[in-house]
Amino acid sequence: MLFGQIVVGPPGSGKSTYCAAMAEVLENIGRKVAVVNLDFANDTPPYTPLIDVFELITMEDVMEHMQLGPNGALMYCAQFLEQNFEWLASSIEAHSHKTYYLFDFPGQVELYTHDSSVRNIIEKLVKKFDFRLVSLSLIDSHYCSDPSKFISACTTCLSTMLRLQLPHLNVLSKMDLICKFGKPDIGLNYFLETLDMTYINDQLSEDSVLSKFKKLNAAICSVLEDYSLVSFVPLSVTDKKLMAGVIKAADKANGYIFGASEQNALKVLTSVLPNNEYAFESGPALEEIYFS
Repeated sequence: MLFGQIVVGPPGSGKSTYCAAMAEVLENIGRKVAVVNLDFANDTPPYTPLIDVFELITMEDVMEHMQLGPNGALMYCAQFLEQNFEWLASSIEAHSHKTYYLFDFPGQVELYTHDSSVRNIIEKLVKKFDFRLVSLSLIDSHYCSDPSKFISACTTCLSTMLRLQLPHLNVLSKMDLICKFGKPDIGLNYFLETLDMTYINDQLSEDSVLSKFKKLNAAICSVLEDYSLVSFVPLSVTDKKLMAGVIKAADKANGYIFGASEQNALKVLTSVLPNNEYAFESGPALEEIYFS
């Protein structure tokens, strides 16, 4: 039985940086970690991949030989990887000493909202290797200061959750940059829990440009409320406490903490988190750190 994380999210949301930082933390606490680069456009990731899709296919080659644009080339690459799944399977089998995998996927949302190749690849991984996986969707935290971007991020997260059909975590990444484009007008807990979309809907209705889409905005907010699935966990790769919180949440989601390594995982978490606190810091506590 193998465990792992499927790391997705829009381009620039910090997926590769997250994989590098998470791999380092997990290795330091004794896990046998492998990072798999499945981003067909990322030839210089900030980590050394154990398995690199560039050995199979690259977006640049597809664009050149198939005369496709960037998005079309990524779709082609994903479908090519699905058809040549045995390459990925044999690469994993060649590193049987690794038990925890971080899969760094491309950022283009079409791969998760319209195309089925990524989902099919994941299903094959689960079937062949008995993988216990959790998907992590990374979203830039500074979207909290722009209601239109935040509602778009929420709908993308919801679509990804439903399409991938995996245990899922939505992550507000780069918490240290949450005020990059202005401080959010409401407390951080609102964005972490997203239980009531009334505030977002009101903000969109007051926008001089977006107000003409009032009914559409209300319908989108209603969909998110009806599903009631989207919530976020905070993350900054430089904050060890937040990193430990994500590890704990991911381990609970993919079952790692309930397996044979449960006692070790618990020991690790208690050593990382002060005073044996397993919960994330509250929104107000994070605001004191990152809203200043």
